[in-house]
Amino acid sequence: MLELSEAQIGGWLGAFMLPLFRIAAMLMVMPIIGTQLVPVRVRLYMALAISVVLVPTLPPMPDVDALSLPMMLLIAEQILVGVMMGFMLLLMFHVFAVAGQIIAMQMGLAFASMVDPANGVSVPVLGQFLLMLSTLLFLAMNGHLVVFEVLAESFVTLPVGEAFLLERYWLLAGKLSWVLGAGVLLALPAITALLVVNIAFGVMTRAAPQLNIFSIGFPMTLVLGMLIFWLSLADFLAHYQLIASDALQQLRELAGTP
Repeated sequence: MLELSEAQIGGWLGAFMLPLFRIAAMLMVMPIIGTQLVPVRVRLYMALAISVVLVPTLPPMPDVDALSLPMMLLIAEQILVGVMMGFMLLLMFHVFAVAGQIIAMQMGLAFASMVDPANGVSVPVLGQFLLMLSTLLFLAMNGHLVVFEVLAESFVTLPVGEAFLLERYWLLAGKLSWVLGAGVLLALPAITALLVVNIAFGVMTRAAPQLNIFSIGFPMTLVLGMLIFWLSLADFLAHYQLIASDALQQLRELAGTP
């Protein structure tokens, strides 16, 4: 009769549970998979499936009792690492949402908002459009496969029990300003064109004070803003490739992968 000791069961359980918590934490936070559109049960099944495939290829896990305090600390560490990696990827998608919000405010379309089904909040229509477009491009270019590759490599570069969380935390905190800067640069051509339109309306108001700028300027700004936004989409793919490659490189730096 096969007999298993408590140490063997605890070792096998720890070897599977520690990677599972890091994988599940990233899947719960990262965009596309970690949104409200994907049920929590489906995300848990995906984490279990990835763990079953990935665990046999990982380095040995720390030999710690499964019900001890050190195991709880290791689990908390893995959850924090997974959340940081997922949040780093989430920043990339918020760049396009911020750019859409800035353009919508400049063209007077900020009042036209809709409920984002992924996050459950109201966002301007232009921001939601850019967010959906970037999501489709991310999946079409197999960005999710790159993320899973970085996740698998992170178990080698950030071994369980040896992750330098404080250093990684400050690295992540330093990237928060990157979102606003990238969003402004993405929306800068449209903002500049709309600024010229607003200056032109200001000159018209000074030249002909009898014109009602509120009844003429708002619809003209809205129509010209939509035209400028449509023309700016011609270079959207080039901007997306730069932002996506930069974000994935920062994700590699956070995970310590080359």
